[in-house]
Amino acid sequence: MQAPGNASQGLAHGGGAYDTPETADEVTRRTFMANATVAIGGIIGVVLAIPIVGSLLPARSTSQGSWSPLTSAELEQLQKATEKPVKLSFTMIYQDGYLPPEQSDEYVWGIKVDPARFQAARPDIFTGSGAAADVPFTVVNMGFVIFSPVCPHLGCRYNWSDDANRFICPCHGSQYNFEGAHLAGPAPRGLDPLPFRDQSGKAEVTWIQFQPNTPARIVISYSP
Repeated sequence: MQAPGNASQGLAHGGGAYDTPETADEVTRRTFMANATVAIGGIIGVVLAIPIVGSLLPARSTSQGSWSPLTSAELEQLQKATEKPVKLSFTMIYQDGYLPPEQSDEYVWGIKVDPARFQAARPDIFTGSGAAADVPFTVVNMGFVIFSPVCPHLGCRYNWSDDANRFICPCHGSQYNFEGAHLAGPAPRGLDPLPFRDQSGKAEVTWIQFQPNTPARIVISYSP
């Protein structure tokens, strides 16, 4: 008769049958399932995050900027302009995302032009005869062109010099002629035009901030 102690040992040895090592295929399958679970979880997280993050971002204005009116005196001054640019001051109203509307005192430069002559003088805006401008608006309107007062080099404010008969930036010496074409200095392009329109008998302008120090005219924002 077998001793009780030996029977217990037999059962213990029998339990060892469940400890059979996994094959390479089983290990590979288990690793694949773990990686797949992690990947699917990541995809689900991204899908859920997109609408959540989107709901936190400010809504982009479909109007692409607010129109600010010029005073009747400013418009009259522009209409009387001949061979000199006119500095036009106005109160700009704008809204940034969900913040309340704000206003600030700004100015732009306006010139009276012949459309065909201006197009020929500014190849950096127009890419050929009859071609559209590289900005999403009509550049010449009512016989006028409005320039941003910001130098395309690094964002300083330039001025018109009667003595030199050109626009000159005091920061780094960039210079532009009456039509805003680049003449000298480090600026990579000519002066940037701004939208201008006649709305119910009122002249209105929209402010645009362009990316500085690049040949391309890239819109950054529609507020200062």
